[in-house]
Amino acid sequence: MPEILLATENLTKSYRSGDSDLVVLDNVSFQAEQGSRLAIMGPSGSGKTTLLGLCAGLDIPTSGTVSLMGFKLNAMNEDDRAYLRNQYTGFVFQNFQLLSTLTALENVMVPLELRGERNVESKAKDLLGRVGLGARLHHYPSQLSGGEQQRVAIARAFITQPKILFADEPTGNLDEENAKQVVDVLFGIHGESKTTLILITHNPELAKQTDRILEMKGGRVVSDKLVRA
Repeated sequence: MPEILLATENLTKSYRSGDSDLVVLDNVSFQAEQGSRLAIMGPSGSGKTTLLGLCAGLDIPTSGTVSLMGFKLNAMNEDDRAYLRNQYTGFVFQNFQLLSTLTALENVMVPLELRGERNVESKAKDLLGRVGLGARLHHYPSQLSGGEQQRVAIARAFITQPKILFADEPTGNLDEENAKQVVDVLFGIHGESKTTLILITHNPELAKQTDRILEMKGGRVVSDKLVRA
C-alpha cells in the first residue's frame, strides 16, 4: 500500500468577524498517498487556498488535525513547521514569486543554498534544461515570458526533491499555450520524481489530468471523486 504523506481530519478554520465567527473551512477530511496527484477545485471563497495553507503548515486550524509526513502540525511550533516545510515540501504559486534581482539559474539554486549545500549549480542547470530553459540560464525574470517564469518556479520547487509539492493555480496567469507547456513540465517531472502533488486549480481540463478531484463549496468538500485508479 502506498504511504499516506498528507492527512487532514475534521479540519476547521474560522476567523472572528465582529460579533460572530466566519467559518472558512468546515470539517474537511482527506488523505493523499505518495506519488498521487490530487486536484482541489471550487469557486473563489470556497476555502481552497486556506486548506492548502493549513496542509503546508503555513497556518494552524481552529480545530481538527493535519498530519504531514507523519508529523502532527498542530503540535509543532512555527519554527518546527518551517523546518518540516524546508525538508519535505515545494511550492509553485500563480504569480511565480521569483526574485527579480537573480537570474533564472540563481533563483533555482536558492533553496539548496539556503540549506547550506554546495555544488548546486549543476543540479540547477540540469533542472532548467529539463524544463526547456537551458538557453535562458542567465536571464532575469523581467527578460522571461510568464510561461518561462513559471517553468523556472517549477524547477526551483523540484530542486529540493520534495516529498509533497503544493501548486496554487500554477496556470492562472498564463495563456492557453503557455499553460499547456507548464502543465506538461509539471506533470512530467512529477512522474519522474514520484512527488505527491496537491494542485489548486479553476481549470477542469487540468484537474482531469490528476488522479483525484476534491470539489469544495462554502468551506466544505462537496465531492471527492477518483479520476483514474
